Amino acid sequence: MQGLHRIGPRPSDETVDAYAERLRSELRELWGNVIDRRAPGILPLLSGETVALPQGADATACLQALNIWFQLLKIIDENVATRARRMVETREGPAAVEGSFARVLAHSPQMPPESFWRNVQDLNVGPTLTAHPTEAKRVTVLEIHRRIYRGLVALETDRWTPRERAQLFADLESEIDLLWLTGELRRQRPTPVDEIEWGLQFFRDSLFDAVPNMVRRFRDAVGPEYGSAEEAGPLLRFHSWIGGDRDGNPHVTTETTRTALELGRAAALDRCRQGLDLAARQLSISSAIAQLPDEARALLKAVIDAAPPPEGQQHRNPGELFRQAISAIGRRIAATAAGAGPAYAHVRDYIAELRRVEDALMAIDADGLAERLIRPLRWQAEVFGFRTVTLDVRQNSSVTTRALASIWGPETPEYGTPEWSQRLRAEIVQEELPALDPAALSAETVELLSLLDLMRTTRFGVDPLGIGPFILSMTRSCDDLLGVFLLARYAGFGPERLDLRVVPLFETIGDLRAAPVILDELLRVPVARRSLEIEGRRIEIMLGYSDSNKDGGFLCASRELEKAQRSITRVLAGHGLQPIFFHGRGGSVSRGQAPTERAIAAQPAGTINGRLRTTEQGEVVSSKYANRGTAQYELELLASSVMAQSLATAVEPVRPEFNDTLEALSDLSCTTYRGLLNRPGFIDYFNQASPVEELTMLKMGSRPARRFGAQSLDDLRAIPWVFAWSQNRHLISGWYGFGSAIATFRRFHRAEGDKLLRRMVQDSGVFRLIVDETEKSLFHADMAVAAQYRALVGDGAVGDDIFGRIRQEYEDSCAAVTFLNGGSPIGARFPIMATRFDRVRADLDRVHDLQIRLLRDNRDNRDQTGQGVPVALMQTMNCISAALGWTG
Repeated sequence: MQGLHRIGPRPSDETVDAYAERLRSELRELWGNVIDRRAPGILPLLSGETVALPQGADATACLQALNIWFQLLKIIDENVATRARRMVETREGPAAVEGSFARVLAHSPQMPPESFWRNVQDLNVGPTLTAHPTEAKRVTVLEIHRRIYRGLVALETDRWTPRERAQLFADLESEIDLLWLTGELRRQRPTPVDEIEWGLQFFRDSLFDAVPNMVRRFRDAVGPEYGSAEEAGPLLRFHSWIGGDRDGNPHVTTETTRTALELGRAAALDRCRQGLDLAARQLSISSAIAQLPDEARALLKAVIDAAPPPEGQQHRNPGELFRQAISAIGRRIAATAAGAGPAYAHVRDYIAELRRVEDALMAIDADGLAERLIRPLRWQAEVFGFRTVTLDVRQNSSVTTRALASIWGPETPEYGTPEWSQRLRAEIVQEELPALDPAALSAETVELLSLLDLMRTTRFGVDPLGIGPFILSMTRSCDDLLGVFLLARYAGFGPERLDLRVVPLFETIGDLRAAPVILDELLRVPVARRSLEIEGRRIEIMLGYSDSNKDGGFLCASRELEKAQRSITRVLAGHGLQPIFFHGRGGSVSRGQAPTERAIAAQPAGTINGRLRTTEQGEVVSSKYANRGTAQYELELLASSVMAQSLATAVEPVRPEFNDTLEALSDLSCTTYRGLLNRPGFIDYFNQASPVEELTMLKMGSRPARRFGAQSLDDLRAIPWVFAWSQNRHLISGWYGFGSAIATFRRFHRAEGDKLLRRMVQDSGVFRLIVDETEKSLFHADMAVAAQYRALVGDGAVGDDIFGRIRQEYEDSCAAVTFLNGGSPIGARFPIMATRFDRVRADLDRVHDLQIRLLRDNRDNRDQTGQGVPVALMQTMNCISAALGWTG
């Protein structure tokens, strides 16, 4: 700690780069102090004095130390980014901050206020938290990370004395020490309830506070030019799959979903109570001093009369009508939580009473108090309601199909036949359906009907938005969707119009291509059409990035997703409807991850219209929402990017030659990609050259790695697929097939083809995004490391064949990207990404080397020892994912 004492306060004119370098130096010293105290013998191993990491007892200590350091680097980067944005805003104003509302407005065409609000009033984005098992960090560890981040924020100020500053460093060192003593590995697999609490913690820690700040930034940005922002909707509605997603997860039951609803409701109501308690303590406005107009007095009196104080407390706070009104609202919130007394019948009644208090404050010219104490509560209620999140339900179409077969019994037609379709359509319109005997049904069917009944009753609760749509994964046909409607009828919905939104999830390449026809057929069924229009003339459609990528490769999936959006939009327009696209993105490039602003800007024209939903999975949730400042920025970035699309008047022109070229490249890429997957021995290569089987021991989530317990590639989830290819640095899911496609196109089209491709890089948003994200994947891939994993393959001929193809395609893809980006070395166009990765590259190579040795030893000795995966091997997986910044 002596070196840190000498550092003293930070220079006030310090640049961002100097600040970041100083933070890394300071935390490196604290990290070193902890290791020196806890495991001094490994310090030479971490300083680079030896090349290889050891096996044995020192391996776990080394890996633990490296993992902590990789995480500290991410915390530093987050702090530096937030500080840099504040410095830019201080020097140049809000419009200079990338991704801000102010910047979008500064770069949007001027328009009359009525035109602006017509485009913006329906603006709403839906971040959706999922429990996909891609977060290798424990909740306890995430909380320590958050405290370290807050410690860095505290160090930014100049006010500390040397003694106080030394104590702040001592506190940081103790948190790093706690990381060491806690350990990053989960010893037990989390339950679904653990995952529900994990998701809610982000709201308690940051999102409840970040949302009012984001809404205020929106109002500040639009107010000077377009007046009051009250015409805008709530901008956000958070969704969650945690406790509702049962696709292949037998641990998520109806009771789990009920628990998720109850815990989300309790978290929201508790937050309301906290805000009201603060307001009641501070709003000590005396009627003897502030002369209330009669209208304002009547507003407050109506609030008080709705929940009068209990016997013996009628004379508390005499003359302080605002305090009395807030206390009355607090009593109604408590009654709502308890389900008794003067409870709110609907969340909108709570919002209306907050508005009355707000209006009364405005009447005495106390807008500042309204802005500080009441308006944020209203904004929170408009976004979070009495639910925190809207809980979606997801199930696989194979389950719903089996449930119908269970109900129909021995007379069940074969799925996919005209007889199946006819019976489905005949029953769905019947006024009365036969009563079901649960004893005659499969347990799976009883569970599904129970779930649908819970969804039905929740829609009539105090906050109907507590339950979201029924998302049908692996939607293959119109019959799959109609089957959900019929099951809902058996569960008590209907018959004319079902108060249930059924959202198709199109995942594979074939399903994406079939989506327009499926939707057109669905909308021709009257009961389905009436039910889908419950919330206006918008229909939600979910697109799967992960399985489409696994099915056809990155380039093909990107093209098919873009094409599907255009086709679906056209089909819905023919029915007088608009889509709300729900993008099922993951944390890595191969699962759809891309810079938010650019990804939204690259969406086809006419496919957003102010509404967009996207999944936030695993490590993405913690990287975006663990800390308030980052959460506020990420939410503003998402909403402002959608707003920019809504306000845009210039539309990228449709160029048939671009579409034809992208279609050709997609087909060529898919052929190459599937050719690899269909090579003899490919599955053996994948299983042996990656730790895919060992990954299941990480206990990251409650959901199994395979949907239904099979061992085929088709049944393997996309998350472990990407995770495994990341661990062995092949990363084929982010680039394989790109090089062959470009090379073949250039060979056939020669100079004219080269000109066309370069024009597409300049003028096609979607192609430019594909090229950029492919380059990032190629930068993180490493064929020298991959070759070491190839040595794990038992059959040398298979190893040589598969890896030879991968290495050749890698070289072709690097050449293709270099041609398209004007000759820049791979990664040079993304200096921040490259610099961050270079900081961990050498240590990461050593972790790969150790993982390969551990994999070989564990596989060689597994039969003799009968033991599972050693702790050190699991730690290598954590280290590699921490260094790369993603798992799947």
